[in-house]
Amino acid sequence: MGRGTLRVYLGAAPGVGKTFAALGEARRRAERGADVVVGVVETHGRDRTAAQLEGLEVVPRATVTHRGVALSELDVDGVLARHPEVVVVDELAHSNAPGSRNEYRWQDVEEFVAAGICVITTVNVQHLASLTDVVAQITGVTQGETVPDEVVRRADQVELVDMSPEALRRRLAHGNVYPPERVDAAMGNWFRIGNLTALRELALLWLADRVDEGLRRYRAEHDIDHVWETRERVVVALTGGPEGETLIRRASRVARRQGDGDLLAVHVLRSDGLTGASPAALRAQRALVESLGGSYHQVVGDDVAAALLEFARGADATQLVVGTSRRNRWARAVRGGVGGAVIAGSGEIDVHIVTHSAAGSRGLRLPPLTGALTARRRWAGVALAVAGIPAVTAVCLAAGPALSLASVLLVFLLLVVAVALVGGLWPALLAAVVGALVENWFFTQPTGRLTVARLDDLVALAGYLVVAVAVATVVDRSAQRATAAARSRAETALLASLSRSVLAGGGGMQAMLEKVREAFALQSVALVESGTVVGSCGEPAGDVDTVPVTDTLQLQLCGRALAPGERRVLVAFAEQAAVALKQGRLAAAAAEADRLAAGNSMRTALLAAVSHDLRTPLAGIKAASSALRSTQLALTDDDRAELVETVDESADRLAGLVDNLLDMSRLQAGAVTPVTAPADLVGVVHRALTWLEDPTRVTVTAPDDLPPVLADPGLLERVVANLVDNAAKHAPAGPLAVTAGCLPDRVELRVVDRGPGVPAADRERVFAPFQRLGDSPSGHGVGLGLAVARGLTEAMGGTLDAEDTPGGGLTMVLSLQVAA
Repeated sequence: MGRGTLRVYLGAAPGVGKTFAALGEARRRAERGADVVVGVVETHGRDRTAAQLEGLEVVPRATVTHRGVALSELDVDGVLARHPEVVVVDELAHSNAPGSRNEYRWQDVEEFVAAGICVITTVNVQHLASLTDVVAQITGVTQGETVPDEVVRRADQVELVDMSPEALRRRLAHGNVYPPERVDAAMGNWFRIGNLTALRELALLWLADRVDEGLRRYRAEHDIDHVWETRERVVVALTGGPEGETLIRRASRVARRQGDGDLLAVHVLRSDGLTGASPAALRAQRALVESLGGSYHQVVGDDVAAALLEFARGADATQLVVGTSRRNRWARAVRGGVGGAVIAGSGEIDVHIVTHSAAGSRGLRLPPLTGALTARRRWAGVALAVAGIPAVTAVCLAAGPALSLASVLLVFLLLVVAVALVGGLWPALLAAVVGALVENWFFTQPTGRLTVARLDDLVALAGYLVVAVAVATVVDRSAQRATAAARSRAETALLASLSRSVLAGGGGMQAMLEKVREAFALQSVALVESGTVVGSCGEPAGDVDTVPVTDTLQLQLCGRALAPGERRVLVAFAEQAAVALKQGRLAAAAAEADRLAAGNSMRTALLAAVSHDLRTPLAGIKAASSALRSTQLALTDDDRAELVETVDESADRLAGLVDNLLDMSRLQAGAVTPVTAPADLVGVVHRALTWLEDPTRVTVTAPDDLPPVLADPGLLERVVANLVDNAAKHAPAGPLAVTAGCLPDRVELRVVDRGPGVPAADRERVFAPFQRLGDSPSGHGVGLGLAVARGLTEAMGGTLDAEDTPGGGLTMVLSLQVAA
């Protein structure tokens, strides 16, 4: 008997229709003549799911007694005895009751498959064991029932049942998932837009990984070794050097440009275990890769290029990012770098060679002014002179009479030119003088003595010395001018960089001083204005050198002594820093001006509100009181009662407006100091409803075990009253609902109305002072209710946000911490 097949319907969230889809597949197989039974299906009271069961044979459930309670479970023995072709088993992650045949339902399913029965089953993504910690972090709910990922990965078919968060919330609001009494609590907890979006992404990513496994298995079985570009995968090679961050960010941008491309970082370890990379640098680069959504890998290999290509092909990579070599051009010319080898063997993989600041140079540091050539080059010239003179002498002596004195002098002159090119003036002078003595000793008559018998030989030797000295002098001066030109280019580049920073306004004083310190190799740099340090970089140690910039501004330097030419350039850098300082102060002044302008705008709006909205209740009070005092009007008792009621209502409205104005003034002045303590949220809600004209419009729903919240009861009452009052104004005809629900560390209160709602682009504007968005009639407030509510909520450590009400309207979500 062969094994059966396993088909899994993977749901992105509860309610997306995975059980409905599984039963639909079962019905299609039954219509094609297959022997199909239903082992266990949970309809959860959903009529459409129950309708799918009609016409299908259902195996009766087994009864398991645990601690005196009868529980119904899947009858494994009954299904095995019936032995159908196909069995439907819902909720794969279910834990069986103690005393059952197996501990978990997925073990029952594996037993069916081993017995040759095909199984159709369902599971939600939150029940996969590898994702439970992620799901708990996102939703705040830890799953008690899980199924090992390997069980689902071994399935012959896995089909994702998905739905957009908005569509699922509409389905929930229409009562197609939970009973009506559970809808509001569900929408405020598990079925929030953010939760559903995250669960949907987890399901897609998990399924994509399984598809990748299947693709790699297929390619291995069919010996396919070339890359299939089914999905962009970008591999970045890391050495642990300073260029790593640049390469990672560049590779991340390449991956993002491809939409959903994968980022993989790889570091090649030598097989002998030795490495020149810094472990700290590699840890930092690994953290950066993971923060950008990529993965970090290490492979072993002596040939770095071959190891990189092998890893890239194994990962089915489409692009490979490699940094250019940090060695200089001469070293790269002698021995090709990893980049060249990778390009030569890359085949169908695209290779990006990325330049960086560490490539062949030490960055933007000014060349030294202490001499034309470095000491290293001068010593190289001396070594060439010491080794070259004996070699040239031996060659000339071996040639014997075939070489004349003129030819010998020419050969020695070529040696002097070579020494001058390598080491400059002084090694060349050494070679010229020693060469002249050697020529006199070995090649001028009489030989073996430092004397010259013939005048033409003396002229030849003198000419040789003059030409050698001239050539060495010219070469040395050329080196000096090349060094000066390089320094000028570096100075220009640094000045241009500082100027761009000043113009862009993003460099900051600290960054500019750091550039100056690095460029001149100083220990510390400080910018001082009238004796006050306005910016510094580095720790001062030793004598301080002062470079004046303006009458009140100067640079204080600590470190090496600067040459006059360097001080001249440093003044130009200091002037750029002064411009940056001035720009920063102008930016601060502009920010202060903006703050004052905002204050003026607030005062203007306040005056407009006072002149209009506050006058309405005052006018009502004045008119009613004047009528009551008038002796010329014949008022009945009903008339007088109505006028008194008008005075009372207008006074209440005026008091509410004034309270909101005072609260906003306290919030802007930072004078609100809540006294937080455990508070009964439901009790606060009922007290706040007494402020409403018609409290009977509001339905309050809360669980019996709702914990107390950490809040100031008085301020919280004002917040709830403002939210309910705002909902009543914007939904004057419909019912209002106030629901409370508990999350692991906070309690959410939702004030739901069925009014016209607010566009998504304007939801933050409703919390700004004096904002009514044109949807509230004149005389119904100054637009401070929601602004005061959010301000008081944040003062108590909570949050207040606006969401759509499914089916139309606006929902205000108040979130507060649970009291310990």
